Amino acid sequence: MLIAIPLLIVPVVIYNIVIIFIGQDASNGLAVASDVLSDPLFAVTMASGARWSVSVGDLILFLSLILLFFELLKSTTSQKAAIVNHALSMVLFVVCLIEFLLLGGFATSVFFLIMTMVLLDVLAGFIVTIIAARKDFEFGQGRS
Repeated sequence: MLIAIPLLIVPVVIYNIVIIFIGQDASNGLAVASDVLSDPLFAVTMASGARWSVSVGDLILFLSLILLFFELLKSTTSQKAAIVNHALSMVLFVVCLIEFLLLGGFATSVFFLIMTMVLLDVLAGFIVTIIAARKDFEFGQGRS
């Protein structure tokens, strides 16, 4: 039943932990959140001599992209758990949308991109399910 849990809940929870426990300031929540997300964790010197700085927000987005890939792979299955996964993904999107619209520390580009990935997961899951169901229906009609 663990396959029914959307993987994109992981970056959403990590973002919540970073913002609520590390980057939240009652008077200036958005500025503190942006600072925490954009402060470089480390930098790598490239062959060109340029320095590539990696921040907490970059790492959360990187993890989100990897998990989105696996979520899209999961959406191609037609197991019963996939229906639960789609429903939970929709709930996760609604939670993300509420946080984005109502909480100051969540009105950042990083969280917007995470929320967009969750929306893409929802859309992909429903589209793949509809296409698979239509193919099953067409195949069933061909038999007489």
